[in-house]
Amino acid sequence: MNKPSEHDISPGMVLLLAAATGLIVANLYYAQTLVGPISAATGLSAQAAGLVVTLTQIGYTIGLLFVVPLGDLLENRRLIFSGLLFTSAMLVLAAFSTSAWMFLTAALGIGLGSVAAQIIVPFAAHLSKESTRGHTVGKVVSGLLLGIMLARPVASLVADASNWHVVFGGAALVVLAVALVLRAELPLRVPASNITYPALMASLWHLFLRTPLLRRRAAYHAGLFGSFSLFWTVTPLMLAGPQFHLSQTGIAIFALVGMAGAVASPIAGRLADAGHTLMATAAALALGVVGFALPMIAPESRNAGLAMLVVASIVLDMGVAANLVLGQRAIFTLGAEVRSRLNGVYFALFFAGGALGSALGGWMFATHGWHAALLTGMAFPVLALGYWVTEYAGHGAEQRKAA
Repeated sequence: MNKPSEHDISPGMVLLLAAATGLIVANLYYAQTLVGPISAATGLSAQAAGLVVTLTQIGYTIGLLFVVPLGDLLENRRLIFSGLLFTSAMLVLAAFSTSAWMFLTAALGIGLGSVAAQIIVPFAAHLSKESTRGHTVGKVVSGLLLGIMLARPVASLVADASNWHVVFGGAALVVLAVALVLRAELPLRVPASNITYPALMASLWHLFLRTPLLRRRAAYHAGLFGSFSLFWTVTPLMLAGPQFHLSQTGIAIFALVGMAGAVASPIAGRLADAGHTLMATAAALALGVVGFALPMIAPESRNAGLAMLVVASIVLDMGVAANLVLGQRAIFTLGAEVRSRLNGVYFALFFAGGALGSALGGWMFATHGWHAALLTGMAFPVLALGYWVTEYAGHGAEQRKAA
């Protein structure tokens, strides 16, 4: 029951897990384009409006560190189902919120429960053969990334057609449906571990200290996710500004086009399965740099500038999608018994990079303008590439020594 199957995961199960992770993780992003109307309806001040997004992220980070590791201790299907029921309840609370404290409590709970997505990804790896694990994880992560990219435009369009309450009420029903389907379709998986929860938590720090691969992959993706978060923080502000004059619907369409970058996930998985992780990582980080270089060389023309921004968003999203899969494929080779803990630490670390990117991007854009924000965004993958050079140099030294 707790050993990987001799048979590979079915295409239908991969599709189910990909769709489930996307629908779950989307809950983290619905509020980002609805901060204004939510604040107005619940009485949040302009200074406190950022808490709408921040508390969701805090809840998610807490869940990554304290809930996701339970995937190495408790039966996975039940853990996922319980998390999704909790998430659905918090989404209902958000939908019916009439005060700031109600919505902010719901936001924290939505983030906490949505970490169920990060229990599903190691589950997919567990169900896969070693030879196809990267490809499987790539497909599931494609669904996750599509959920991230679609959440903002979908929330904007639904809210434009009705109101923000409908966004969260509809999401509650979707998550409940996902919970019931997964409970019916997922096989049981009971981890082969007798570790206690306090010992499980203590092991996170030991895993971080004793796993250089985890630290390295987290650093690479912190650089790319920091640049990704910065880009999607400042670009909507630029698109709504005097140069482009895009409406909320126009910005939503821009975000929809950008999601084409998710196609890189299964490609990266195949490259990892074929043993090309090192060079594929360099390519992913380089795409992150190019994603910020393109807008800086864009012509003054509105249409040409907008077209360049669209290409930049796709290129950047491709780099992020590919590198996420490469990182998860690498850390999932370190042992099934610690897979959930590794995944939780990995996500928590690179989410810290994302939070830094968002904060720096907003400040740089407001204080120093668009080009300063782009340079700041480019610095994240440049630093990650510099760190990658040390891995490449070490790999070359090992090859020469072996020869």
